[in-house]
Amino acid sequence: MKEQLAVPRAEFRSYYGKQILKTPVWNWMIAAYLFTGGLSAGSAMLAAGADLTGLPGLRRVSRIGSLLSVLASLYFLIADLGRPERFHHMLRVAKPSSPMSVGTWILSAYGPGSGVAAVAEVMPKRLRRTWLGRLVSRSARPAGLWAAATAPGVASYTAVLLSQTAVPAWREAHPYLPFVFTGSAAASGGGLGMLLAQPAETGPARRMAVVGAALEVTASRVMEQRIGLSAEAYTTGRVHRLRQLSEALTVGGAVGAVLGRRRAVTAVSGAALLVGSALQRFAVFEAGVESIRDPKYVVVPQRERVDARERTGV
Repeated sequence: MKEQLAVPRAEFRSYYGKQILKTPVWNWMIAAYLFTGGLSAGSAMLAAGADLTGLPGLRRVSRIGSLLSVLASLYFLIADLGRPERFHHMLRVAKPSSPMSVGTWILSAYGPGSGVAAVAEVMPKRLRRTWLGRLVSRSARPAGLWAAATAPGVASYTAVLLSQTAVPAWREAHPYLPFVFTGSAAASGGGLGMLLAQPAETGPARRMAVVGAALEVTASRVMEQRIGLSAEAYTTGRVHRLRQLSEALTVGGAVGAVLGRRRAVTAVSGAALLVGSALQRFAVFEAGVESIRDPKYVVVPQRERVDARERTGV
């Protein structure tokens, strides 16, 4: 005979509805750090392709954009840490189990290659005739290829970093965030090339932007359909509006990349891709913060996992 409950099963959410997890102390600078790091990685990959295919104008703007973006990314990261020496201290050890440690080393490996390649582009002619200038010029291609080889790690490690926290909207999205961030990086890198290079040289940038935009939008849509309750943090309120605007700009920029050949169309499409990528990173960041504030995103999935174990006996 089935046991009858004397009282209904309790719908436990949290202790008097109080927030369970502490809200991350990160501010908007971390969202900016996510965007600029991805932009730098996308630009580095595009610059290497432009170098190998003989497109000096696209190579130049992408190399310079890659360096400026990674410097901005480092600034936002160090400023959020509060004390610049904390970044240096993380280099004293290497912990493969720590996404922050691995990310710090990836950035450290990536930065010099991006820097040498960009310096070769802006070096004055008089300096090029010196031994140092000749050394930098000869090192530009290997440095650019090294930056491109490490760029996928720069583009995706921040997604792993977020996913390894206790923040529900980030943790539940761990299978999908690396694809969202990598696609966003490619779209923004292509967008920067479209915006700044001459139209005759933007072919690789336009193709990269289209592929990146398709990956970003597809992964983002799949993510919100498969992460269960935490998807509400991405599909409601301000975050939902940011993601809608991001998707509209990204898709519009990709369409412009396919159809546009004139300078104005290419530039506007590139700018749309850049803004769309930035909004995607800010939306993901804010979704995580919102999922911390509502205890249901913490308690309900935990209860579902406990119930599933009880049913299966595992």
